[in-house]
Amino acid sequence: MKTNGKRMFHYGIVILAVVMGTVLAAQAAETIKIGVIYPLTGGAAAEGRELRAGAELAAEIVNTAMPDIKMTMGPKAGISSIGGAKIELIFKDHEGNPTLGADLAKKLILDDKVVGILGCYHSAVTKTVSAVTEQYGIPMINESSTSPALTARGFKWFWRTTPHDITFTKDLFEFLKGLTEGKVKGVPAVPKAQITGLAAACEKTEWGSNVAETIEKFGKEYGYDVKKTLLYAAKSPDFSGEVRSLSAAKPDILLFASYASDAILMMKTLKAEKVSGKIIWGQNAGFEAPEFRSTLGDDVVGVLTRSVFAPKIAQLKPVAGQINELYKKKVGHDLSGASARAFTAVQAWVEVLEKAGSVKPDAIQKAANSITIPGEQLVVPWGGIRFAASGPDQGQNELGNGIIGQYQKDKDGKIVLEIVYPFELATANMIYPFKAF
Repeated sequence: MKTNGKRMFHYGIVILAVVMGTVLAAQAAETIKIGVIYPLTGGAAAEGRELRAGAELAAEIVNTAMPDIKMTMGPKAGISSIGGAKIELIFKDHEGNPTLGADLAKKLILDDKVVGILGCYHSAVTKTVSAVTEQYGIPMINESSTSPALTARGFKWFWRTTPHDITFTKDLFEFLKGLTEGKVKGVPAVPKAQITGLAAACEKTEWGSNVAETIEKFGKEYGYDVKKTLLYAAKSPDFSGEVRSLSAAKPDILLFASYASDAILMMKTLKAEKVSGKIIWGQNAGFEAPEFRSTLGDDVVGVLTRSVFAPKIAQLKPVAGQINELYKKKVGHDLSGASARAFTAVQAWVEVLEKAGSVKPDAIQKAANSITIPGEQLVVPWGGIRFAASGPDQGQNELGNGIIGQYQKDKDGKIVLEIVYPFELATANMIYPFKAF
């Protein structure tokens, strides 16, 4: 009897251990914490709100089975290869401050025990945050920082889904080339001599400085005269001096790299000073924030912006229409380039985790370096997502591309973003030249 009692006790301990192990494993699989560092206050708060809403929507889809969504993460509830674990996004506000961003990354890693980081929009903040994740061997996926230098450092724990400014700026010059060749929808070939003079104003940050350098580089390669390139202090209270300096160069085309508050003030100042070119082009960011068109109204009609998303993409990709409708229900307006890229980066995190089948950094690293997400799975018009595992652009998505949109009025008088480049995706005739203020 004593022997049987001991056996029963022993079996009880074993069963209890198995049960406890199962419970602990289930608890461990309940959530996968990902730190998200965005500018939720400050000069880029408008973009930060878009980023957060896009990321939250993607997390909602992966955590809640939505079989009608035509994505592999739609029908599932959680990360199936990790026991159905849910994604938990922990948001932090870097306020556009690189030092604060780095401090937040350390806290997320050491205190919140996140398995990885998403962010940070500002290239300067992404630069410091990625240095922290590299130091700690924690994976980071970047959705929208476009300084080419970020993927030229040979980092082993950094991956970027979005194309960078070399791709986006080359798109601009290919568009201008096509304009002179009669490839732009609705516009006869424009003699190059009429659009050869360029002037650019970019904010004096990691991102803006790189945009300015890239404009000068491609300007020379494509045979354009970059008459003026100036760097201005972000969140300046007045741009009268900068606009007059641009005007003095007598440019045919005005180019900008600005976040929302600066982009709005810059356009207001151009109007006040009666300065305009045949083309006004913004390097995304503030020129695509919802506040840009809602604040400026009809003054944005004819303005070009590079982007990765326009609602008209839904005509080509049904899944883009599905996600855009969900987003509109959530926030009241269409996806923007910022929110679409944040959504796509969370989607990339989901696919990487599914392939890794683990939250261990080495497993995530291996999965990220070998993942391929087909273009038809994405809301953006890319060929897909496939990260360079080595080489001079290590960690960069090799299958991304940009679009150029133009603000126009639809038949109901609503301001919409029409696609004008790539030419084969054009959804409307281009307005050319930009109306004079």
